[in-house]
Formats: sequence, structure tokens, C-alpha cells
Amino acid sequence: MTRTFVVGLDGGSWLLAEPWIDAGLLPNLERLRETGSYATSRSCLPPVTYPNWKCYSSGKNPGKHGVFWWERIDLADERIDIMSGTDYDTAELWDYLNADGQRTGVVNMPSMYPPRDLDGYVVSGGPDAVEGEYRSLEGGYTAPAEFEDELRERYDYSVHPDPLLSSNEERGAEVEEILRLLELRLEVARDLFVEEDLPFVHVTLFYLNVLHHFFWDEEPTKRAWQLVDEWLGELADLEDTNLVVMSDHGAAPTTTEFYINEWLARNGYLTRETGVEDYFQKVGLTRERALDVAKRFGLVDVLARTVPEGIQELVPQSAGAKRERKMELVVPGETKALASGQGPIYVNPAFDVESVREDLIADLEAVTDENGDPLFAGVYRAEEVYDGPYVDIGPDVVVDQRPGVHVNDGMGRRVVQTRPDRWAAENTPTGIFVANGPDIANRGDLGEIDIRDIAPTILASHGVDTPTDVDGEVLDIFHEAPDVGTQEPIDPDRAGGDGDDEEVADRLKELGYME
Repeated sequence: MTRTFVVGLDGGSWLLAEPWIDAGLLPNLERLRETGSYATSRSCLPPVTYPNWKCYSSGKNPGKHGVFWWERIDLADERIDIMSGTDYDTAELWDYLNADGQRTGVVNMPSMYPPRDLDGYVVSGGPDAVEGEYRSLEGGYTAPAEFEDELRERYDYSVHPDPLLSSNEERGAEVEEILRLLELRLEVARDLFVEEDLPFVHVTLFYLNVLHHFFWDEEPTKRAWQLVDEWLGELADLEDTNLVVMSDHGAAPTTTEFYINEWLARNGYLTRETGVEDYFQKVGLTRERALDVAKRFGLVDVLARTVPEGIQELVPQSAGAKRERKMELVVPGETKALASGQGPIYVNPAFDVESVREDLIADLEAVTDENGDPLFAGVYRAEEVYDGPYVDIGPDVVVDQRPGVHVNDGMGRRVVQTRPDRWAAENTPTGIFVANGPDIANRGDLGEIDIRDIAPTILASHGVDTPTDVDGEVLDIFHEAPDVGTQEPIDPDRAGGDGDDEEVADRLKELGYME
């Protein structure tokens, strides 16, 4: 049977890659497209790492696996919960491969921390695999547990880069460390695939999208894509291997920051309190400035270990307060709606939800930029974009931010629209998909597929029936259509213990995801 090697490029976008393909800078990716099948892959909304890596691996929308973004807002209970890998309620494509007797390797996949036992190997990665603020995870990130000893001794493996990239100005050691780790991920995945003779391996290159966010198409990002392209050439030469290159979402250069909670406040949907963040903002004390000083004097680790977490959380980002601090800055009984970044908005059930949603959608659809163009590609009721048993705990309204727009949920800056604050590029719903190998026909450009199609397609290529609860369909990319049917879903494997949601939030703040 032909094996499968999946390279997951976090934030991979044809908008970014095609100019480099046309210039001859990514010859291996170009060859894979010319001799195989490729497409634009549409993500679930919002187009973010959480939830879209799991939308890929499960073949389901967030309404079926239970995680809609990095956080979940509950205005009725006046709380904001940070999501971790244990909050997803779904089996994944590797579970079905294992059930069929096929061993698997999953390397650096966001949403896989804490690691859970598979018939094969798991190496946790992404911003949710953390030990504490500004510190990389030192242990407990592999299954089997003893595999991390080999990673450390053989590869000098790290879950996160050190020093961590946290600014558009940092183009030296921070970039070099990301490039080193991208190569390590690929090397580990390749060695597992070859040495362990695994039928399936997936590797995610998460920090590629961090480069997109801070640099877009500038030199650090181009170097990373050329590194990936060299590896694609090597992986394409593996015998009896279908190579799949895909992304969780796309990216585009940021032109506008839209502070959605400030807009909600100005338009009568949110009532604000005054908090300590407001005073810090007035004197210019922000987390970015504090981190910059700490890095220059080599005090990051010292401060992270000695300054109480509660004190650190009071210092706002330049964009304002985020995550749980947002709840501290609103009057819940007077607040009709509160938003997360990049799309989800939660309506307070103490009000008439349908009436609030109707008004909110109409008002958001009317929002324009400085040129008079709509800021959103669409504004939807949750049930228009989600279905499944978890829709009721998800957001009530979801905005599809137009390419170039970053919906920022920071509170305290007291502005609604600005030029880009921190990110040079923002996520979009249009990612990439390429398949090439012995089983793959030369179909060329397939147009647009759904990210949820990838899991059932991979399962079919391994002779595994499609689970009846998935949303996706098997893509027509094979020389011969796989002889597969359907099967009952596997009960989700919840092994691996509980993650620390506070630590997840810390890493998200460092990278700018929760700023």
C-alpha cells in the first residue's frame, strides 16, 4: 500500500507562494502542482489555527468538535475560558488509521497537547504546548513519553524557539531560531516515516505563520518558504509515498485593524468599566515595551519566574486588554455582546438574543473602511456556518473578515479602525492543498475544496471507510477511485490528561494571538 506524508504549512497561501513560484524560487512546489493535483482550500470560520487544524484532522466543522477559537465567552456566567487540546471532542484521521492497524506519526500539530497515546508517535507543538510564560516546554510533550529523550539527544529539539520572535524589528537570532526549528520538525517527521516505516506521518510547521504575521512577504518569510521547498523536493523522492501539502488557512497583508469590542461599546452593545489597564495605557506601559526592555537586558526568564502572574496580566498589550481581562472591563448586566478576535461574537442570553443578533448583523454589514468598502466579506448567524451538537456553546454571530482586515478584540485603546498595529499579515479563509504521488492523478487545478475534504481523502487512499459524522467528501484526485464505503464514528480518545489553559493563554499572548 502507498504511504502518505503530509506537510502542514500553518497559514500557507497561494497569494504569498505564487509570485515566488512564478519567479522560480519554489521549483519543487511548482513541480508538485504541475504533475499532481492542487487547489485552494477553504477553512472553517474563523480562519485560525484553533479550530482549523482540528477541522482538517477530523473532517468536521467546529459545531461537531466543540472548539470555535482560542477562547470561549460565557456572558451568563461572566467567564472566559481558554481552550486546550482536551476541549476538542472528536476522533481524528489517525485514530481511524490506527483502528485499521496502520501506525501513525503526528509531529508539532497544534491542538495535540497534552499528547495522547496513538499507535505510533505524537510530538506536541503550536502555541498551546507550553510550560509557562516566555519559557519553552521542557518535557511531557511526546507520546510515548520516552521519545522526548531521543528528540533532545539526537536533534537538540525544542518545542518553541528561544529567543522568541515578538516584534517586526527582530530579524536576527529570532528568525534564525525559527528556521532551525522548521528544519528540525521536517527532519524528525522524515526520520520517523523512514526509520519506523510508518504508513502515515503528518508534520505541522506552525512558526511559518508567525513569520507571515510579522513580515508577510519579506526576506525572513521567503527564506522559510525556500527551506520548505528544498524539503519538498526530498520528500517527493520517497518511494511509494503520496505527498500532501496543505494549510489550515491562508494569509494576506494587513491593511486595517478593526477593534470590534470598541465598536460594540460605541454602538450600544457593550458597557465598559474603567480598569487599571486604562491607567497603564495613559503612561505608555504596555506588554510589548516591557518585553522589549526585558529582552535587551536578558531578564525575560527572570521576570517570568519572579513577577506574579496576576501582576503580569494587568499590564495591557498596545491593543488593550485581552482574554479574561475583557470580562473585568465590561458591565455584564448591561452588555449585550462581547467579541473574540478574528470573528466570533457572543450575545448575552439575558437579552433577546434574536433581536440583538438581527440588529448586530445589520449594523456590522454596514461597517466600511476609509474608502467606503465593506469591512467584512460576510456576517453570519452561527447556525449558517456551523452545525452539530456544540453549536449552542459557540458564538452567536460570526464575521468573515475581508482579506487585509484584522478583527482585534483588544479593549482600552479607544479607537475603532486604525492602520496595522502589530501584524503585517492576517489570516484568510483560503489556504492551499497539493497532492502528488503514485496514487494521485494529474488533475491540475481543482479550483476550491473544503479543508474538511482532506481527512476522508487521506483515509480513502489508505483503504479506510469514511466516518458517517464527517462533513467532508473524498476528492476526485486518484488514478483509480478508492473502493471505500462508510463506517460508524469512533468514540473520541480523551487520553492524555488535562492541559493548563492559563499556560496556553500565556503563549498566545507572546505570539500576538491574544495580544
